Amino acid sequence: MKNILALVFGGLFSIGLMLSGMSNPAKVIGFLDLLGDWDASLAFVMLGAIAVAFFPLQKAIRKPVTIFNETIQLPEKTQLDQKLVSGAFIFGIGWGIAGICPAPALTLIGLGYAQVLYFIVAMLLGILIQRQVAGA
Repeated sequence: MKNILALVFGGLFSIGLMLSGMSNPAKVIGFLDLLGDWDASLAFVMLGAIAVAFFPLQKAIRKPVTIFNETIQLPEKTQLDQKLVSGAFIFGIGWGIAGICPAPALTLIGLGYAQVLYFIVAMLLGILIQRQVAGA
């Protein structure tokens, strides 16, 4: 049952990414172009996502278990540190250059955009390099 729900909600998420334009690199770059021809529509997508996630997150903070009574591992650190800030900065630069975020990248594969494989290979290499540098 757990896997069926994951498939259903993952599919719903990918449909939402496609319908909202989050999987369209041109639309994402238009959103990030604050000084040019700014497309604010993705701000509404983000606000909608925050609204949908807010109450379940509050519940998870109070009682970190799933509906299947499995423990949810929440971050233990609450302070900003250099790793978090530099990682967010690098992530943001990559997002701005490519106009692609990891989840929409997987959606683009499903839509048949083979060019996204360059992004995914670079993303996986970045993950491997980070793990080597961090000693994980």
